[in-house]
Amino acid sequence: MDISGMNMPGMVMLDTQRWEVIDVLLLFVMWSVMMVAMMLPSATPMILAFLTVNQNRSANNRPWVPVGIFLLGYLAVWTAYSALATLAEWGLHQAALLSTTMAATSPTLDGVLLITAGVFQLTPLKRTCLKSCRSPLSFLMSEWRDGAAGAFVMGLRHGTYCLGCCWILMALLFVAGVMNLFWVAVIALLVMAEKILPKGEILGYIAGIALVAAGVMRITNLW
Repeated sequence: MDISGMNMPGMVMLDTQRWEVIDVLLLFVMWSVMMVAMMLPSATPMILAFLTVNQNRSANNRPWVPVGIFLLGYLAVWTAYSALATLAEWGLHQAALLSTTMAATSPTLDGVLLITAGVFQLTPLKRTCLKSCRSPLSFLMSEWRDGAAGAFVMGLRHGTYCLGCCWILMALLFVAGVMNLFWVAVIALLVMAEKILPKGEILGYIAGIALVAAGVMRITNLW
């Protein structure tokens, strides 16, 4: 996969190199590592809450499981998302809609993604998923399952809520460029702020409005 190219003013350099199977597999690994790096920090409160509950159960001679099993379930969800993102990126490449920085080259596609992300930020589904992510103890009290299999299922369920909350924000990497580390960091910080800050949900609303405005500007070539 050749991602080299000379940038010229007013010109978007396309990645026209044919991708082999190994290229797609490496891209999947890159997405998986990136999702872990972006999502684990925002999941820290839930992981710590799970660890605390297990420590209390162990102290009272009750069954407990390693936090790693819960974490494995959580990461399984984002690994599946990484696979879908890899296929989407491969599809963009096949359609000659991907630049050498792995960003979509279609202003219309960019605009649609931005508007979709912005509108989703304001939906009840977003609020429901975000509420679960922002309330670790409530989640564990309502979703607790004993045993290793139970911990894995809890990780899957929390990962699903987290995915429901953030999937479209991750898709904005197709707008910014998957290799653009600055915007990778910005999106990761937004996700963390939504989940951890006292008024994080308000920040999510503001981000939603800003994303819709950016999408309109992108489609109308004002940006």
